[in-house]
Amino acid sequence: MSSRIAGSHLMMRSLSTAFALGAVMIAIWAMGVHDASARGAKETARKDVALPAAGTYKIDPAHSFVYFSAWHHIVGRVRGRFDKVTGTITAADDPAQCAVDITIDAASINTQNARRDEDLRGPDFFDVKNHSVATYRGRGIRRGAGGAWTMDGQLTIRGVAKPVPITFTFKGMFPDTPAGEPARAAFHAMAATHRGDFGMTRDNPMELGVPPAPGADVEIEIDVEADAATAPH
Repeated sequence: MSSRIAGSHLMMRSLSTAFALGAVMIAIWAMGVHDASARGAKETARKDVALPAAGTYKIDPAHSFVYFSAWHHIVGRVRGRFDKVTGTITAADDPAQCAVDITIDAASINTQNARRDEDLRGPDFFDVKNHSVATYRGRGIRRGAGGAWTMDGQLTIRGVAKPVPITFTFKGMFPDTPAGEPARAAFHAMAATHRGDFGMTRDNPMELGVPPAPGADVEIEIDVEADAATAPH
């Protein structure tokens, strides 16, 4: 009798263990499915696609960033950003009708050094007293490699306008926009220029074309989130 009871208890423990292991396996499988689904959603959200639906998109200043990296005595770099950026992006079915209209508050320059920032706001550099904003205006884009687009726009700094091509990719639409909120698009862009072209020539003779400094001495990187201001179609 006692052996039957012991055997019964052993069987119950075995069944309990089997059920527990089964539950753990189901939980692990469910977590895997959830994680795979989440990864799939993220990959879909990040997947580069051609362009957003045609319409006007208003740049969100709180989620848009313009960074720059400037040569410093050839072998060094100074990095910074502009804290205030506004404007619109126009997407169109015809690439020739796509447009960008961006305004940068030049006084919002931020290199994490107050003394340097004040110098950069001064007459030798951005001269914000006389030129409070920098702008980028462009119309028409052309297809590039790897899903990128190029726009031959005009960058204006200190009242001087120069053609500066910008290469960008459309990163996709936000997949989790709340109901009633405007559709939101994301873009990443790169550009390069030469600060001497805009009259910023103080203290940088080596960066003005004398070897070993050919070409651009300023690199620009832009991340933008923009809300549909008109209904995409």
